[in-house]
Amino acid sequence: MPDLTLLHTAEVHVETFRALAPRADLNQQVRTDWLERAQGGIDVRLEAEIAAAIARADGPVLCTCTTLGPAAEKAGATRIDWPMMQEAARTGGPVLMAYCLESTAEPSEALLRHAFGARDPELTCLELGQHWPLFEAGDSAGFAAAVAEDVAEALAAMDFACVVLAQASMAGAAELLRERTRVPVLASPEIAVRALLAEHEGGA
Repeated sequence: MPDLTLLHTAEVHVETFRALAPRADLNQQVRTDWLERAQGGIDVRLEAEIAAAIARADGPVLCTCTTLGPAAEKAGATRIDWPMMQEAARTGGPVLMAYCLESTAEPSEALLRHAFGARDPELTCLELGQHWPLFEAGDSAGFAAAVAEDVAEALAAMDFACVVLAQASMAGAAELLRERTRVPVLASPEIAVRALLAEHEGGA
Protein backbone atom coordinates (compact mmCIF):
# COMPACT_ATOMS: atom_id res chain seq x y z
CA MET A 1 0.00 0.00 0.00
CA PRO A 2 1.44 3.42 -0.92
CA ASP A 3 2.06 5.95 1.83
CA LEU A 4 -0.01 8.48 -0.08
CA THR A 5 -2.00 8.71 -3.33
CA LEU A 6 -1.96 12.11 -5.01
CA LEU A 7 -4.47 13.32 -7.60
CA HIS A 8 -2.94 16.05 -9.79
CA THR A 9 -4.22 18.14 -12.68
CA ALA A 10 -0.74 19.15 -13.91
CA GLU A 11 2.30 16.97 -14.63
CA VAL A 12 4.64 19.54 -13.06
CA HIS A 13 3.35 18.60 -9.59
CA VAL A 14 4.79 15.08 -9.82
CA GLU A 15 8.38 16.26 -9.40
CA THR A 16 7.38 18.79 -6.75
CA PHE A 17 5.90 16.13 -4.48
CA ARG A 18 8.66 13.62 -5.20
CA ALA A 19 11.12 16.23 -3.94
CA LEU A 20 9.00 16.97 -0.87
CA ALA A 21 8.79 13.30 0.13
CA PRO A 22 11.75 11.47 -1.46
CA ARG A 23 11.52 8.47 0.89
CA ALA A 24 7.75 8.02 0.70
CA ASP A 25 5.95 5.60 -1.60
CA LEU A 26 3.77 7.98 -3.62
CA ASN A 27 1.11 6.92 -6.10
CA GLN A 28 0.85 10.05 -8.28
CA GLN A 29 -1.97 10.28 -10.82
CA VAL A 30 -2.25 13.16 -13.32
CA ARG A 31 -5.59 14.14 -14.89
CA THR A 32 -5.16 17.43 -16.77
CA ASP A 33 -8.60 16.98 -18.35
CA TRP A 34 -10.32 17.24 -14.98
CA LEU A 35 -9.24 20.86 -14.45
CA GLU A 36 -10.24 21.80 -17.99
CA ARG A 37 -13.67 20.28 -17.49
CA ALA A 38 -14.10 21.88 -14.05
CA GLN A 39 -13.69 25.47 -15.23
CA GLY A 40 -17.40 25.75 -15.95
CA GLY A 41 -18.32 23.93 -12.75
CA ILE A 42 -18.05 20.30 -11.62
CA ASP A 43 -20.86 18.28 -13.16
CA VAL A 44 -22.24 14.94 -11.95
CA ARG A 45 -20.11 12.91 -14.37
CA LEU A 46 -16.84 14.56 -13.32
CA GLU A 47 -17.75 14.24 -9.66
CA ALA A 48 -18.34 10.52 -10.19
CA GLU A 49 -14.96 10.08 -11.90
CA ILE A 50 -13.17 11.83 -9.04
CA ALA A 51 -15.02 9.70 -6.48
CA ALA A 52 -14.17 6.49 -8.37
CA ALA A 53 -10.46 7.34 -8.46
CA ILE A 54 -10.46 8.01 -4.73
CA ALA A 55 -12.38 4.80 -4.00
CA ARG A 56 -9.80 2.75 -5.94
CA ALA A 57 -6.87 4.13 -3.96
CA ASP A 58 -5.28 2.32 -1.02
CA GLY A 59 -4.62 4.51 2.00
CA PRO A 60 -4.85 8.31 2.29
CA VAL A 61 -5.57 10.41 -0.81
CA LEU A 62 -4.51 14.02 -1.36
CA CYS A 63 -6.17 16.11 -4.07
CA THR A 64 -3.66 18.75 -5.17
CA CYS A 65 -6.11 20.77 -7.27
CA THR A 66 -7.89 23.54 -5.39
CA THR A 67 -10.72 23.73 -7.92
CA LEU A 68 -11.52 20.02 -7.51
CA GLY A 69 -11.01 20.15 -3.74
CA PRO A 70 -14.66 20.24 -2.62
CA ALA A 71 -15.61 17.26 -4.82
CA ALA A 72 -12.54 15.29 -3.71
CA GLU A 73 -13.23 16.03 -0.04
CA LYS A 74 -16.81 14.83 -0.48
CA ALA A 75 -15.43 11.52 -1.78
CA GLY A 76 -13.07 11.08 1.17
CA ALA A 77 -9.82 12.72 0.05
CA THR A 78 -7.92 15.47 1.83
CA ARG A 79 -7.90 18.84 0.09
CA ILE A 80 -4.35 20.04 -0.37
CA ASP A 81 -5.15 23.46 1.04
CA TRP A 82 -6.91 22.32 4.23
CA PRO A 83 -3.74 21.83 6.36
CA MET A 84 -2.49 25.20 5.03
CA MET A 85 -5.74 26.96 5.97
CA GLN A 86 -5.54 25.43 9.43
CA GLU A 87 -2.01 26.83 9.79
CA ALA A 88 -3.24 30.23 8.62
CA ALA A 89 -5.94 30.11 11.28
CA ARG A 90 -3.34 29.33 13.93
CA THR A 91 -1.31 32.34 12.73
CA GLY A 92 -4.34 34.64 12.63
CA GLY A 93 -5.27 37.58 10.42
CA PRO A 94 -5.12 39.78 8.50
CA VAL A 95 -4.57 37.23 5.71
CA LEU A 96 -3.44 37.96 2.16
CA MET A 97 -4.64 35.18 -0.15
CA ALA A 98 -3.19 35.05 -3.67
CA TYR A 99 -4.67 32.96 -6.48
CA CYS A 100 -4.66 32.81 -10.28
CA LEU A 101 -7.70 30.80 -11.38
CA GLU A 102 -11.12 32.31 -10.76
CA SER A 103 -12.43 28.80 -10.08
CA THR A 104 -10.07 28.69 -7.08
CA ALA A 105 -11.28 31.85 -5.38
CA GLU A 106 -14.60 30.71 -3.92
CA PRO A 107 -13.57 27.28 -2.56
CA SER A 108 -10.34 28.72 -1.14
CA GLU A 109 -12.07 31.57 0.65
CA ALA A 110 -14.76 29.26 2.01
CA LEU A 111 -12.16 26.84 3.34
CA LEU A 112 -10.11 29.62 4.95
CA ARG A 113 -13.18 31.01 6.69
CA HIS A 114 -14.11 27.50 7.83
CA ALA A 115 -10.64 27.11 9.37
CA PHE A 116 -10.98 30.44 11.19
CA GLY A 117 -14.39 29.47 12.55
CA ALA A 118 -16.10 32.39 14.30
CA ARG A 119 -13.03 34.61 13.94
CA ASP A 120 -12.64 37.09 11.09
CA PRO A 121 -9.59 36.31 8.92
CA GLU A 122 -9.59 39.98 7.77
CA LEU A 123 -9.07 38.57 4.29
CA THR A 124 -7.63 40.41 1.31
CA CYS A 125 -7.74 38.52 -2.00
CA LEU A 126 -5.09 39.11 -4.65
CA GLU A 127 -6.10 37.85 -8.11
CA LEU A 128 -3.08 37.11 -10.32
CA GLY A 129 -4.70 35.54 -13.35
CA GLN A 130 -2.47 37.52 -15.70
CA HIS A 131 0.45 35.23 -14.73
CA TRP A 132 -1.34 31.90 -15.35
CA PRO A 133 -0.23 31.69 -19.04
CA LEU A 134 3.36 31.42 -17.78
CA PHE A 135 2.46 28.32 -15.79
CA GLU A 136 0.51 26.84 -18.70
CA ALA A 137 3.51 27.42 -20.96
CA GLY A 138 5.76 25.48 -18.59
CA ASP A 139 7.72 28.53 -17.41
CA SER A 140 7.66 27.59 -13.72
CA ALA A 141 10.51 29.94 -12.80
CA GLY A 142 8.95 32.91 -14.57
CA PHE A 143 5.56 32.14 -13.03
CA ALA A 144 7.01 31.92 -9.51
CA ALA A 145 8.94 35.18 -9.96
CA ALA A 146 5.91 37.06 -11.28
CA VAL A 147 3.68 35.82 -8.46
CA ALA A 148 6.32 36.65 -5.84
CA GLU A 149 6.77 40.16 -7.22
CA ASP A 150 3.08 41.02 -7.05
CA VAL A 151 2.65 39.50 -3.59
CA ALA A 152 5.70 41.43 -2.34
CA GLU A 153 4.14 44.66 -3.63
CA ALA A 154 0.94 43.89 -1.72
CA LEU A 155 2.94 43.17 1.45
CA ALA A 156 4.72 46.51 1.08
CA ALA A 157 1.40 48.32 0.80
CA MET A 158 -0.37 46.73 3.79
CA ASP A 159 0.40 44.83 6.99
CA PHE A 160 -0.55 41.15 6.99
CA ALA A 161 -0.07 38.36 9.53
CA CYS A 162 0.47 35.74 6.82
CA VAL A 163 0.28 35.02 3.10
CA VAL A 164 -1.72 32.10 1.70
CA LEU A 165 -0.69 30.92 -1.78
CA ALA A 166 -4.03 29.35 -2.68
CA GLN A 167 -2.90 27.06 -5.52
CA ALA A 168 -0.29 24.29 -5.33
CA SER A 169 1.17 25.61 -8.58
CA MET A 170 2.16 28.82 -6.77
CA ALA A 171 4.43 27.07 -4.26
CA GLY A 172 7.58 28.08 -6.16
CA ALA A 173 6.92 31.70 -5.18
CA ALA A 174 7.11 30.86 -1.47
CA GLU A 175 10.91 30.59 -1.24
CA LEU A 176 11.35 33.78 -3.27
CA LEU A 177 9.02 35.62 -0.93
CA ARG A 178 10.65 34.24 2.20
CA GLU A 179 13.88 35.89 1.10
CA ARG A 180 12.09 39.25 0.99
CA THR A 181 9.74 39.26 3.98
CA ARG A 182 9.41 38.04 7.54
CA VAL A 183 5.67 37.55 7.08
CA PRO A 184 4.91 33.79 7.08
CA VAL A 185 4.30 32.59 3.52
CA LEU A 186 2.19 29.43 3.44
CA ALA A 187 2.35 27.04 0.48
CA SER A 188 0.02 24.05 0.40
CA PRO A 189 2.25 21.21 -0.97
CA GLU A 190 4.86 21.19 1.80
CA ILE A 191 2.31 21.69 4.59
CA ALA A 192 -0.08 19.02 3.28
CA VAL A 193 2.58 16.37 2.67
CA ARG A 194 4.06 16.92 6.11
CA ALA A 195 0.64 16.64 7.77
CA LEU A 196 -0.57 13.56 5.87
CA LEU A 197 2.65 11.56 6.11
CA ALA A 198 2.78 12.25 9.85
CA GLU A 199 -0.83 11.08 10.12
CA HIS A 200 -0.08 7.97 8.05
CA GLU A 201 2.95 7.10 10.18
CA GLY A 202 0.95 7.66 13.34
CA GLY A 203 -1.72 5.27 12.18
CA ALA A 204 0.70 2.62 10.89
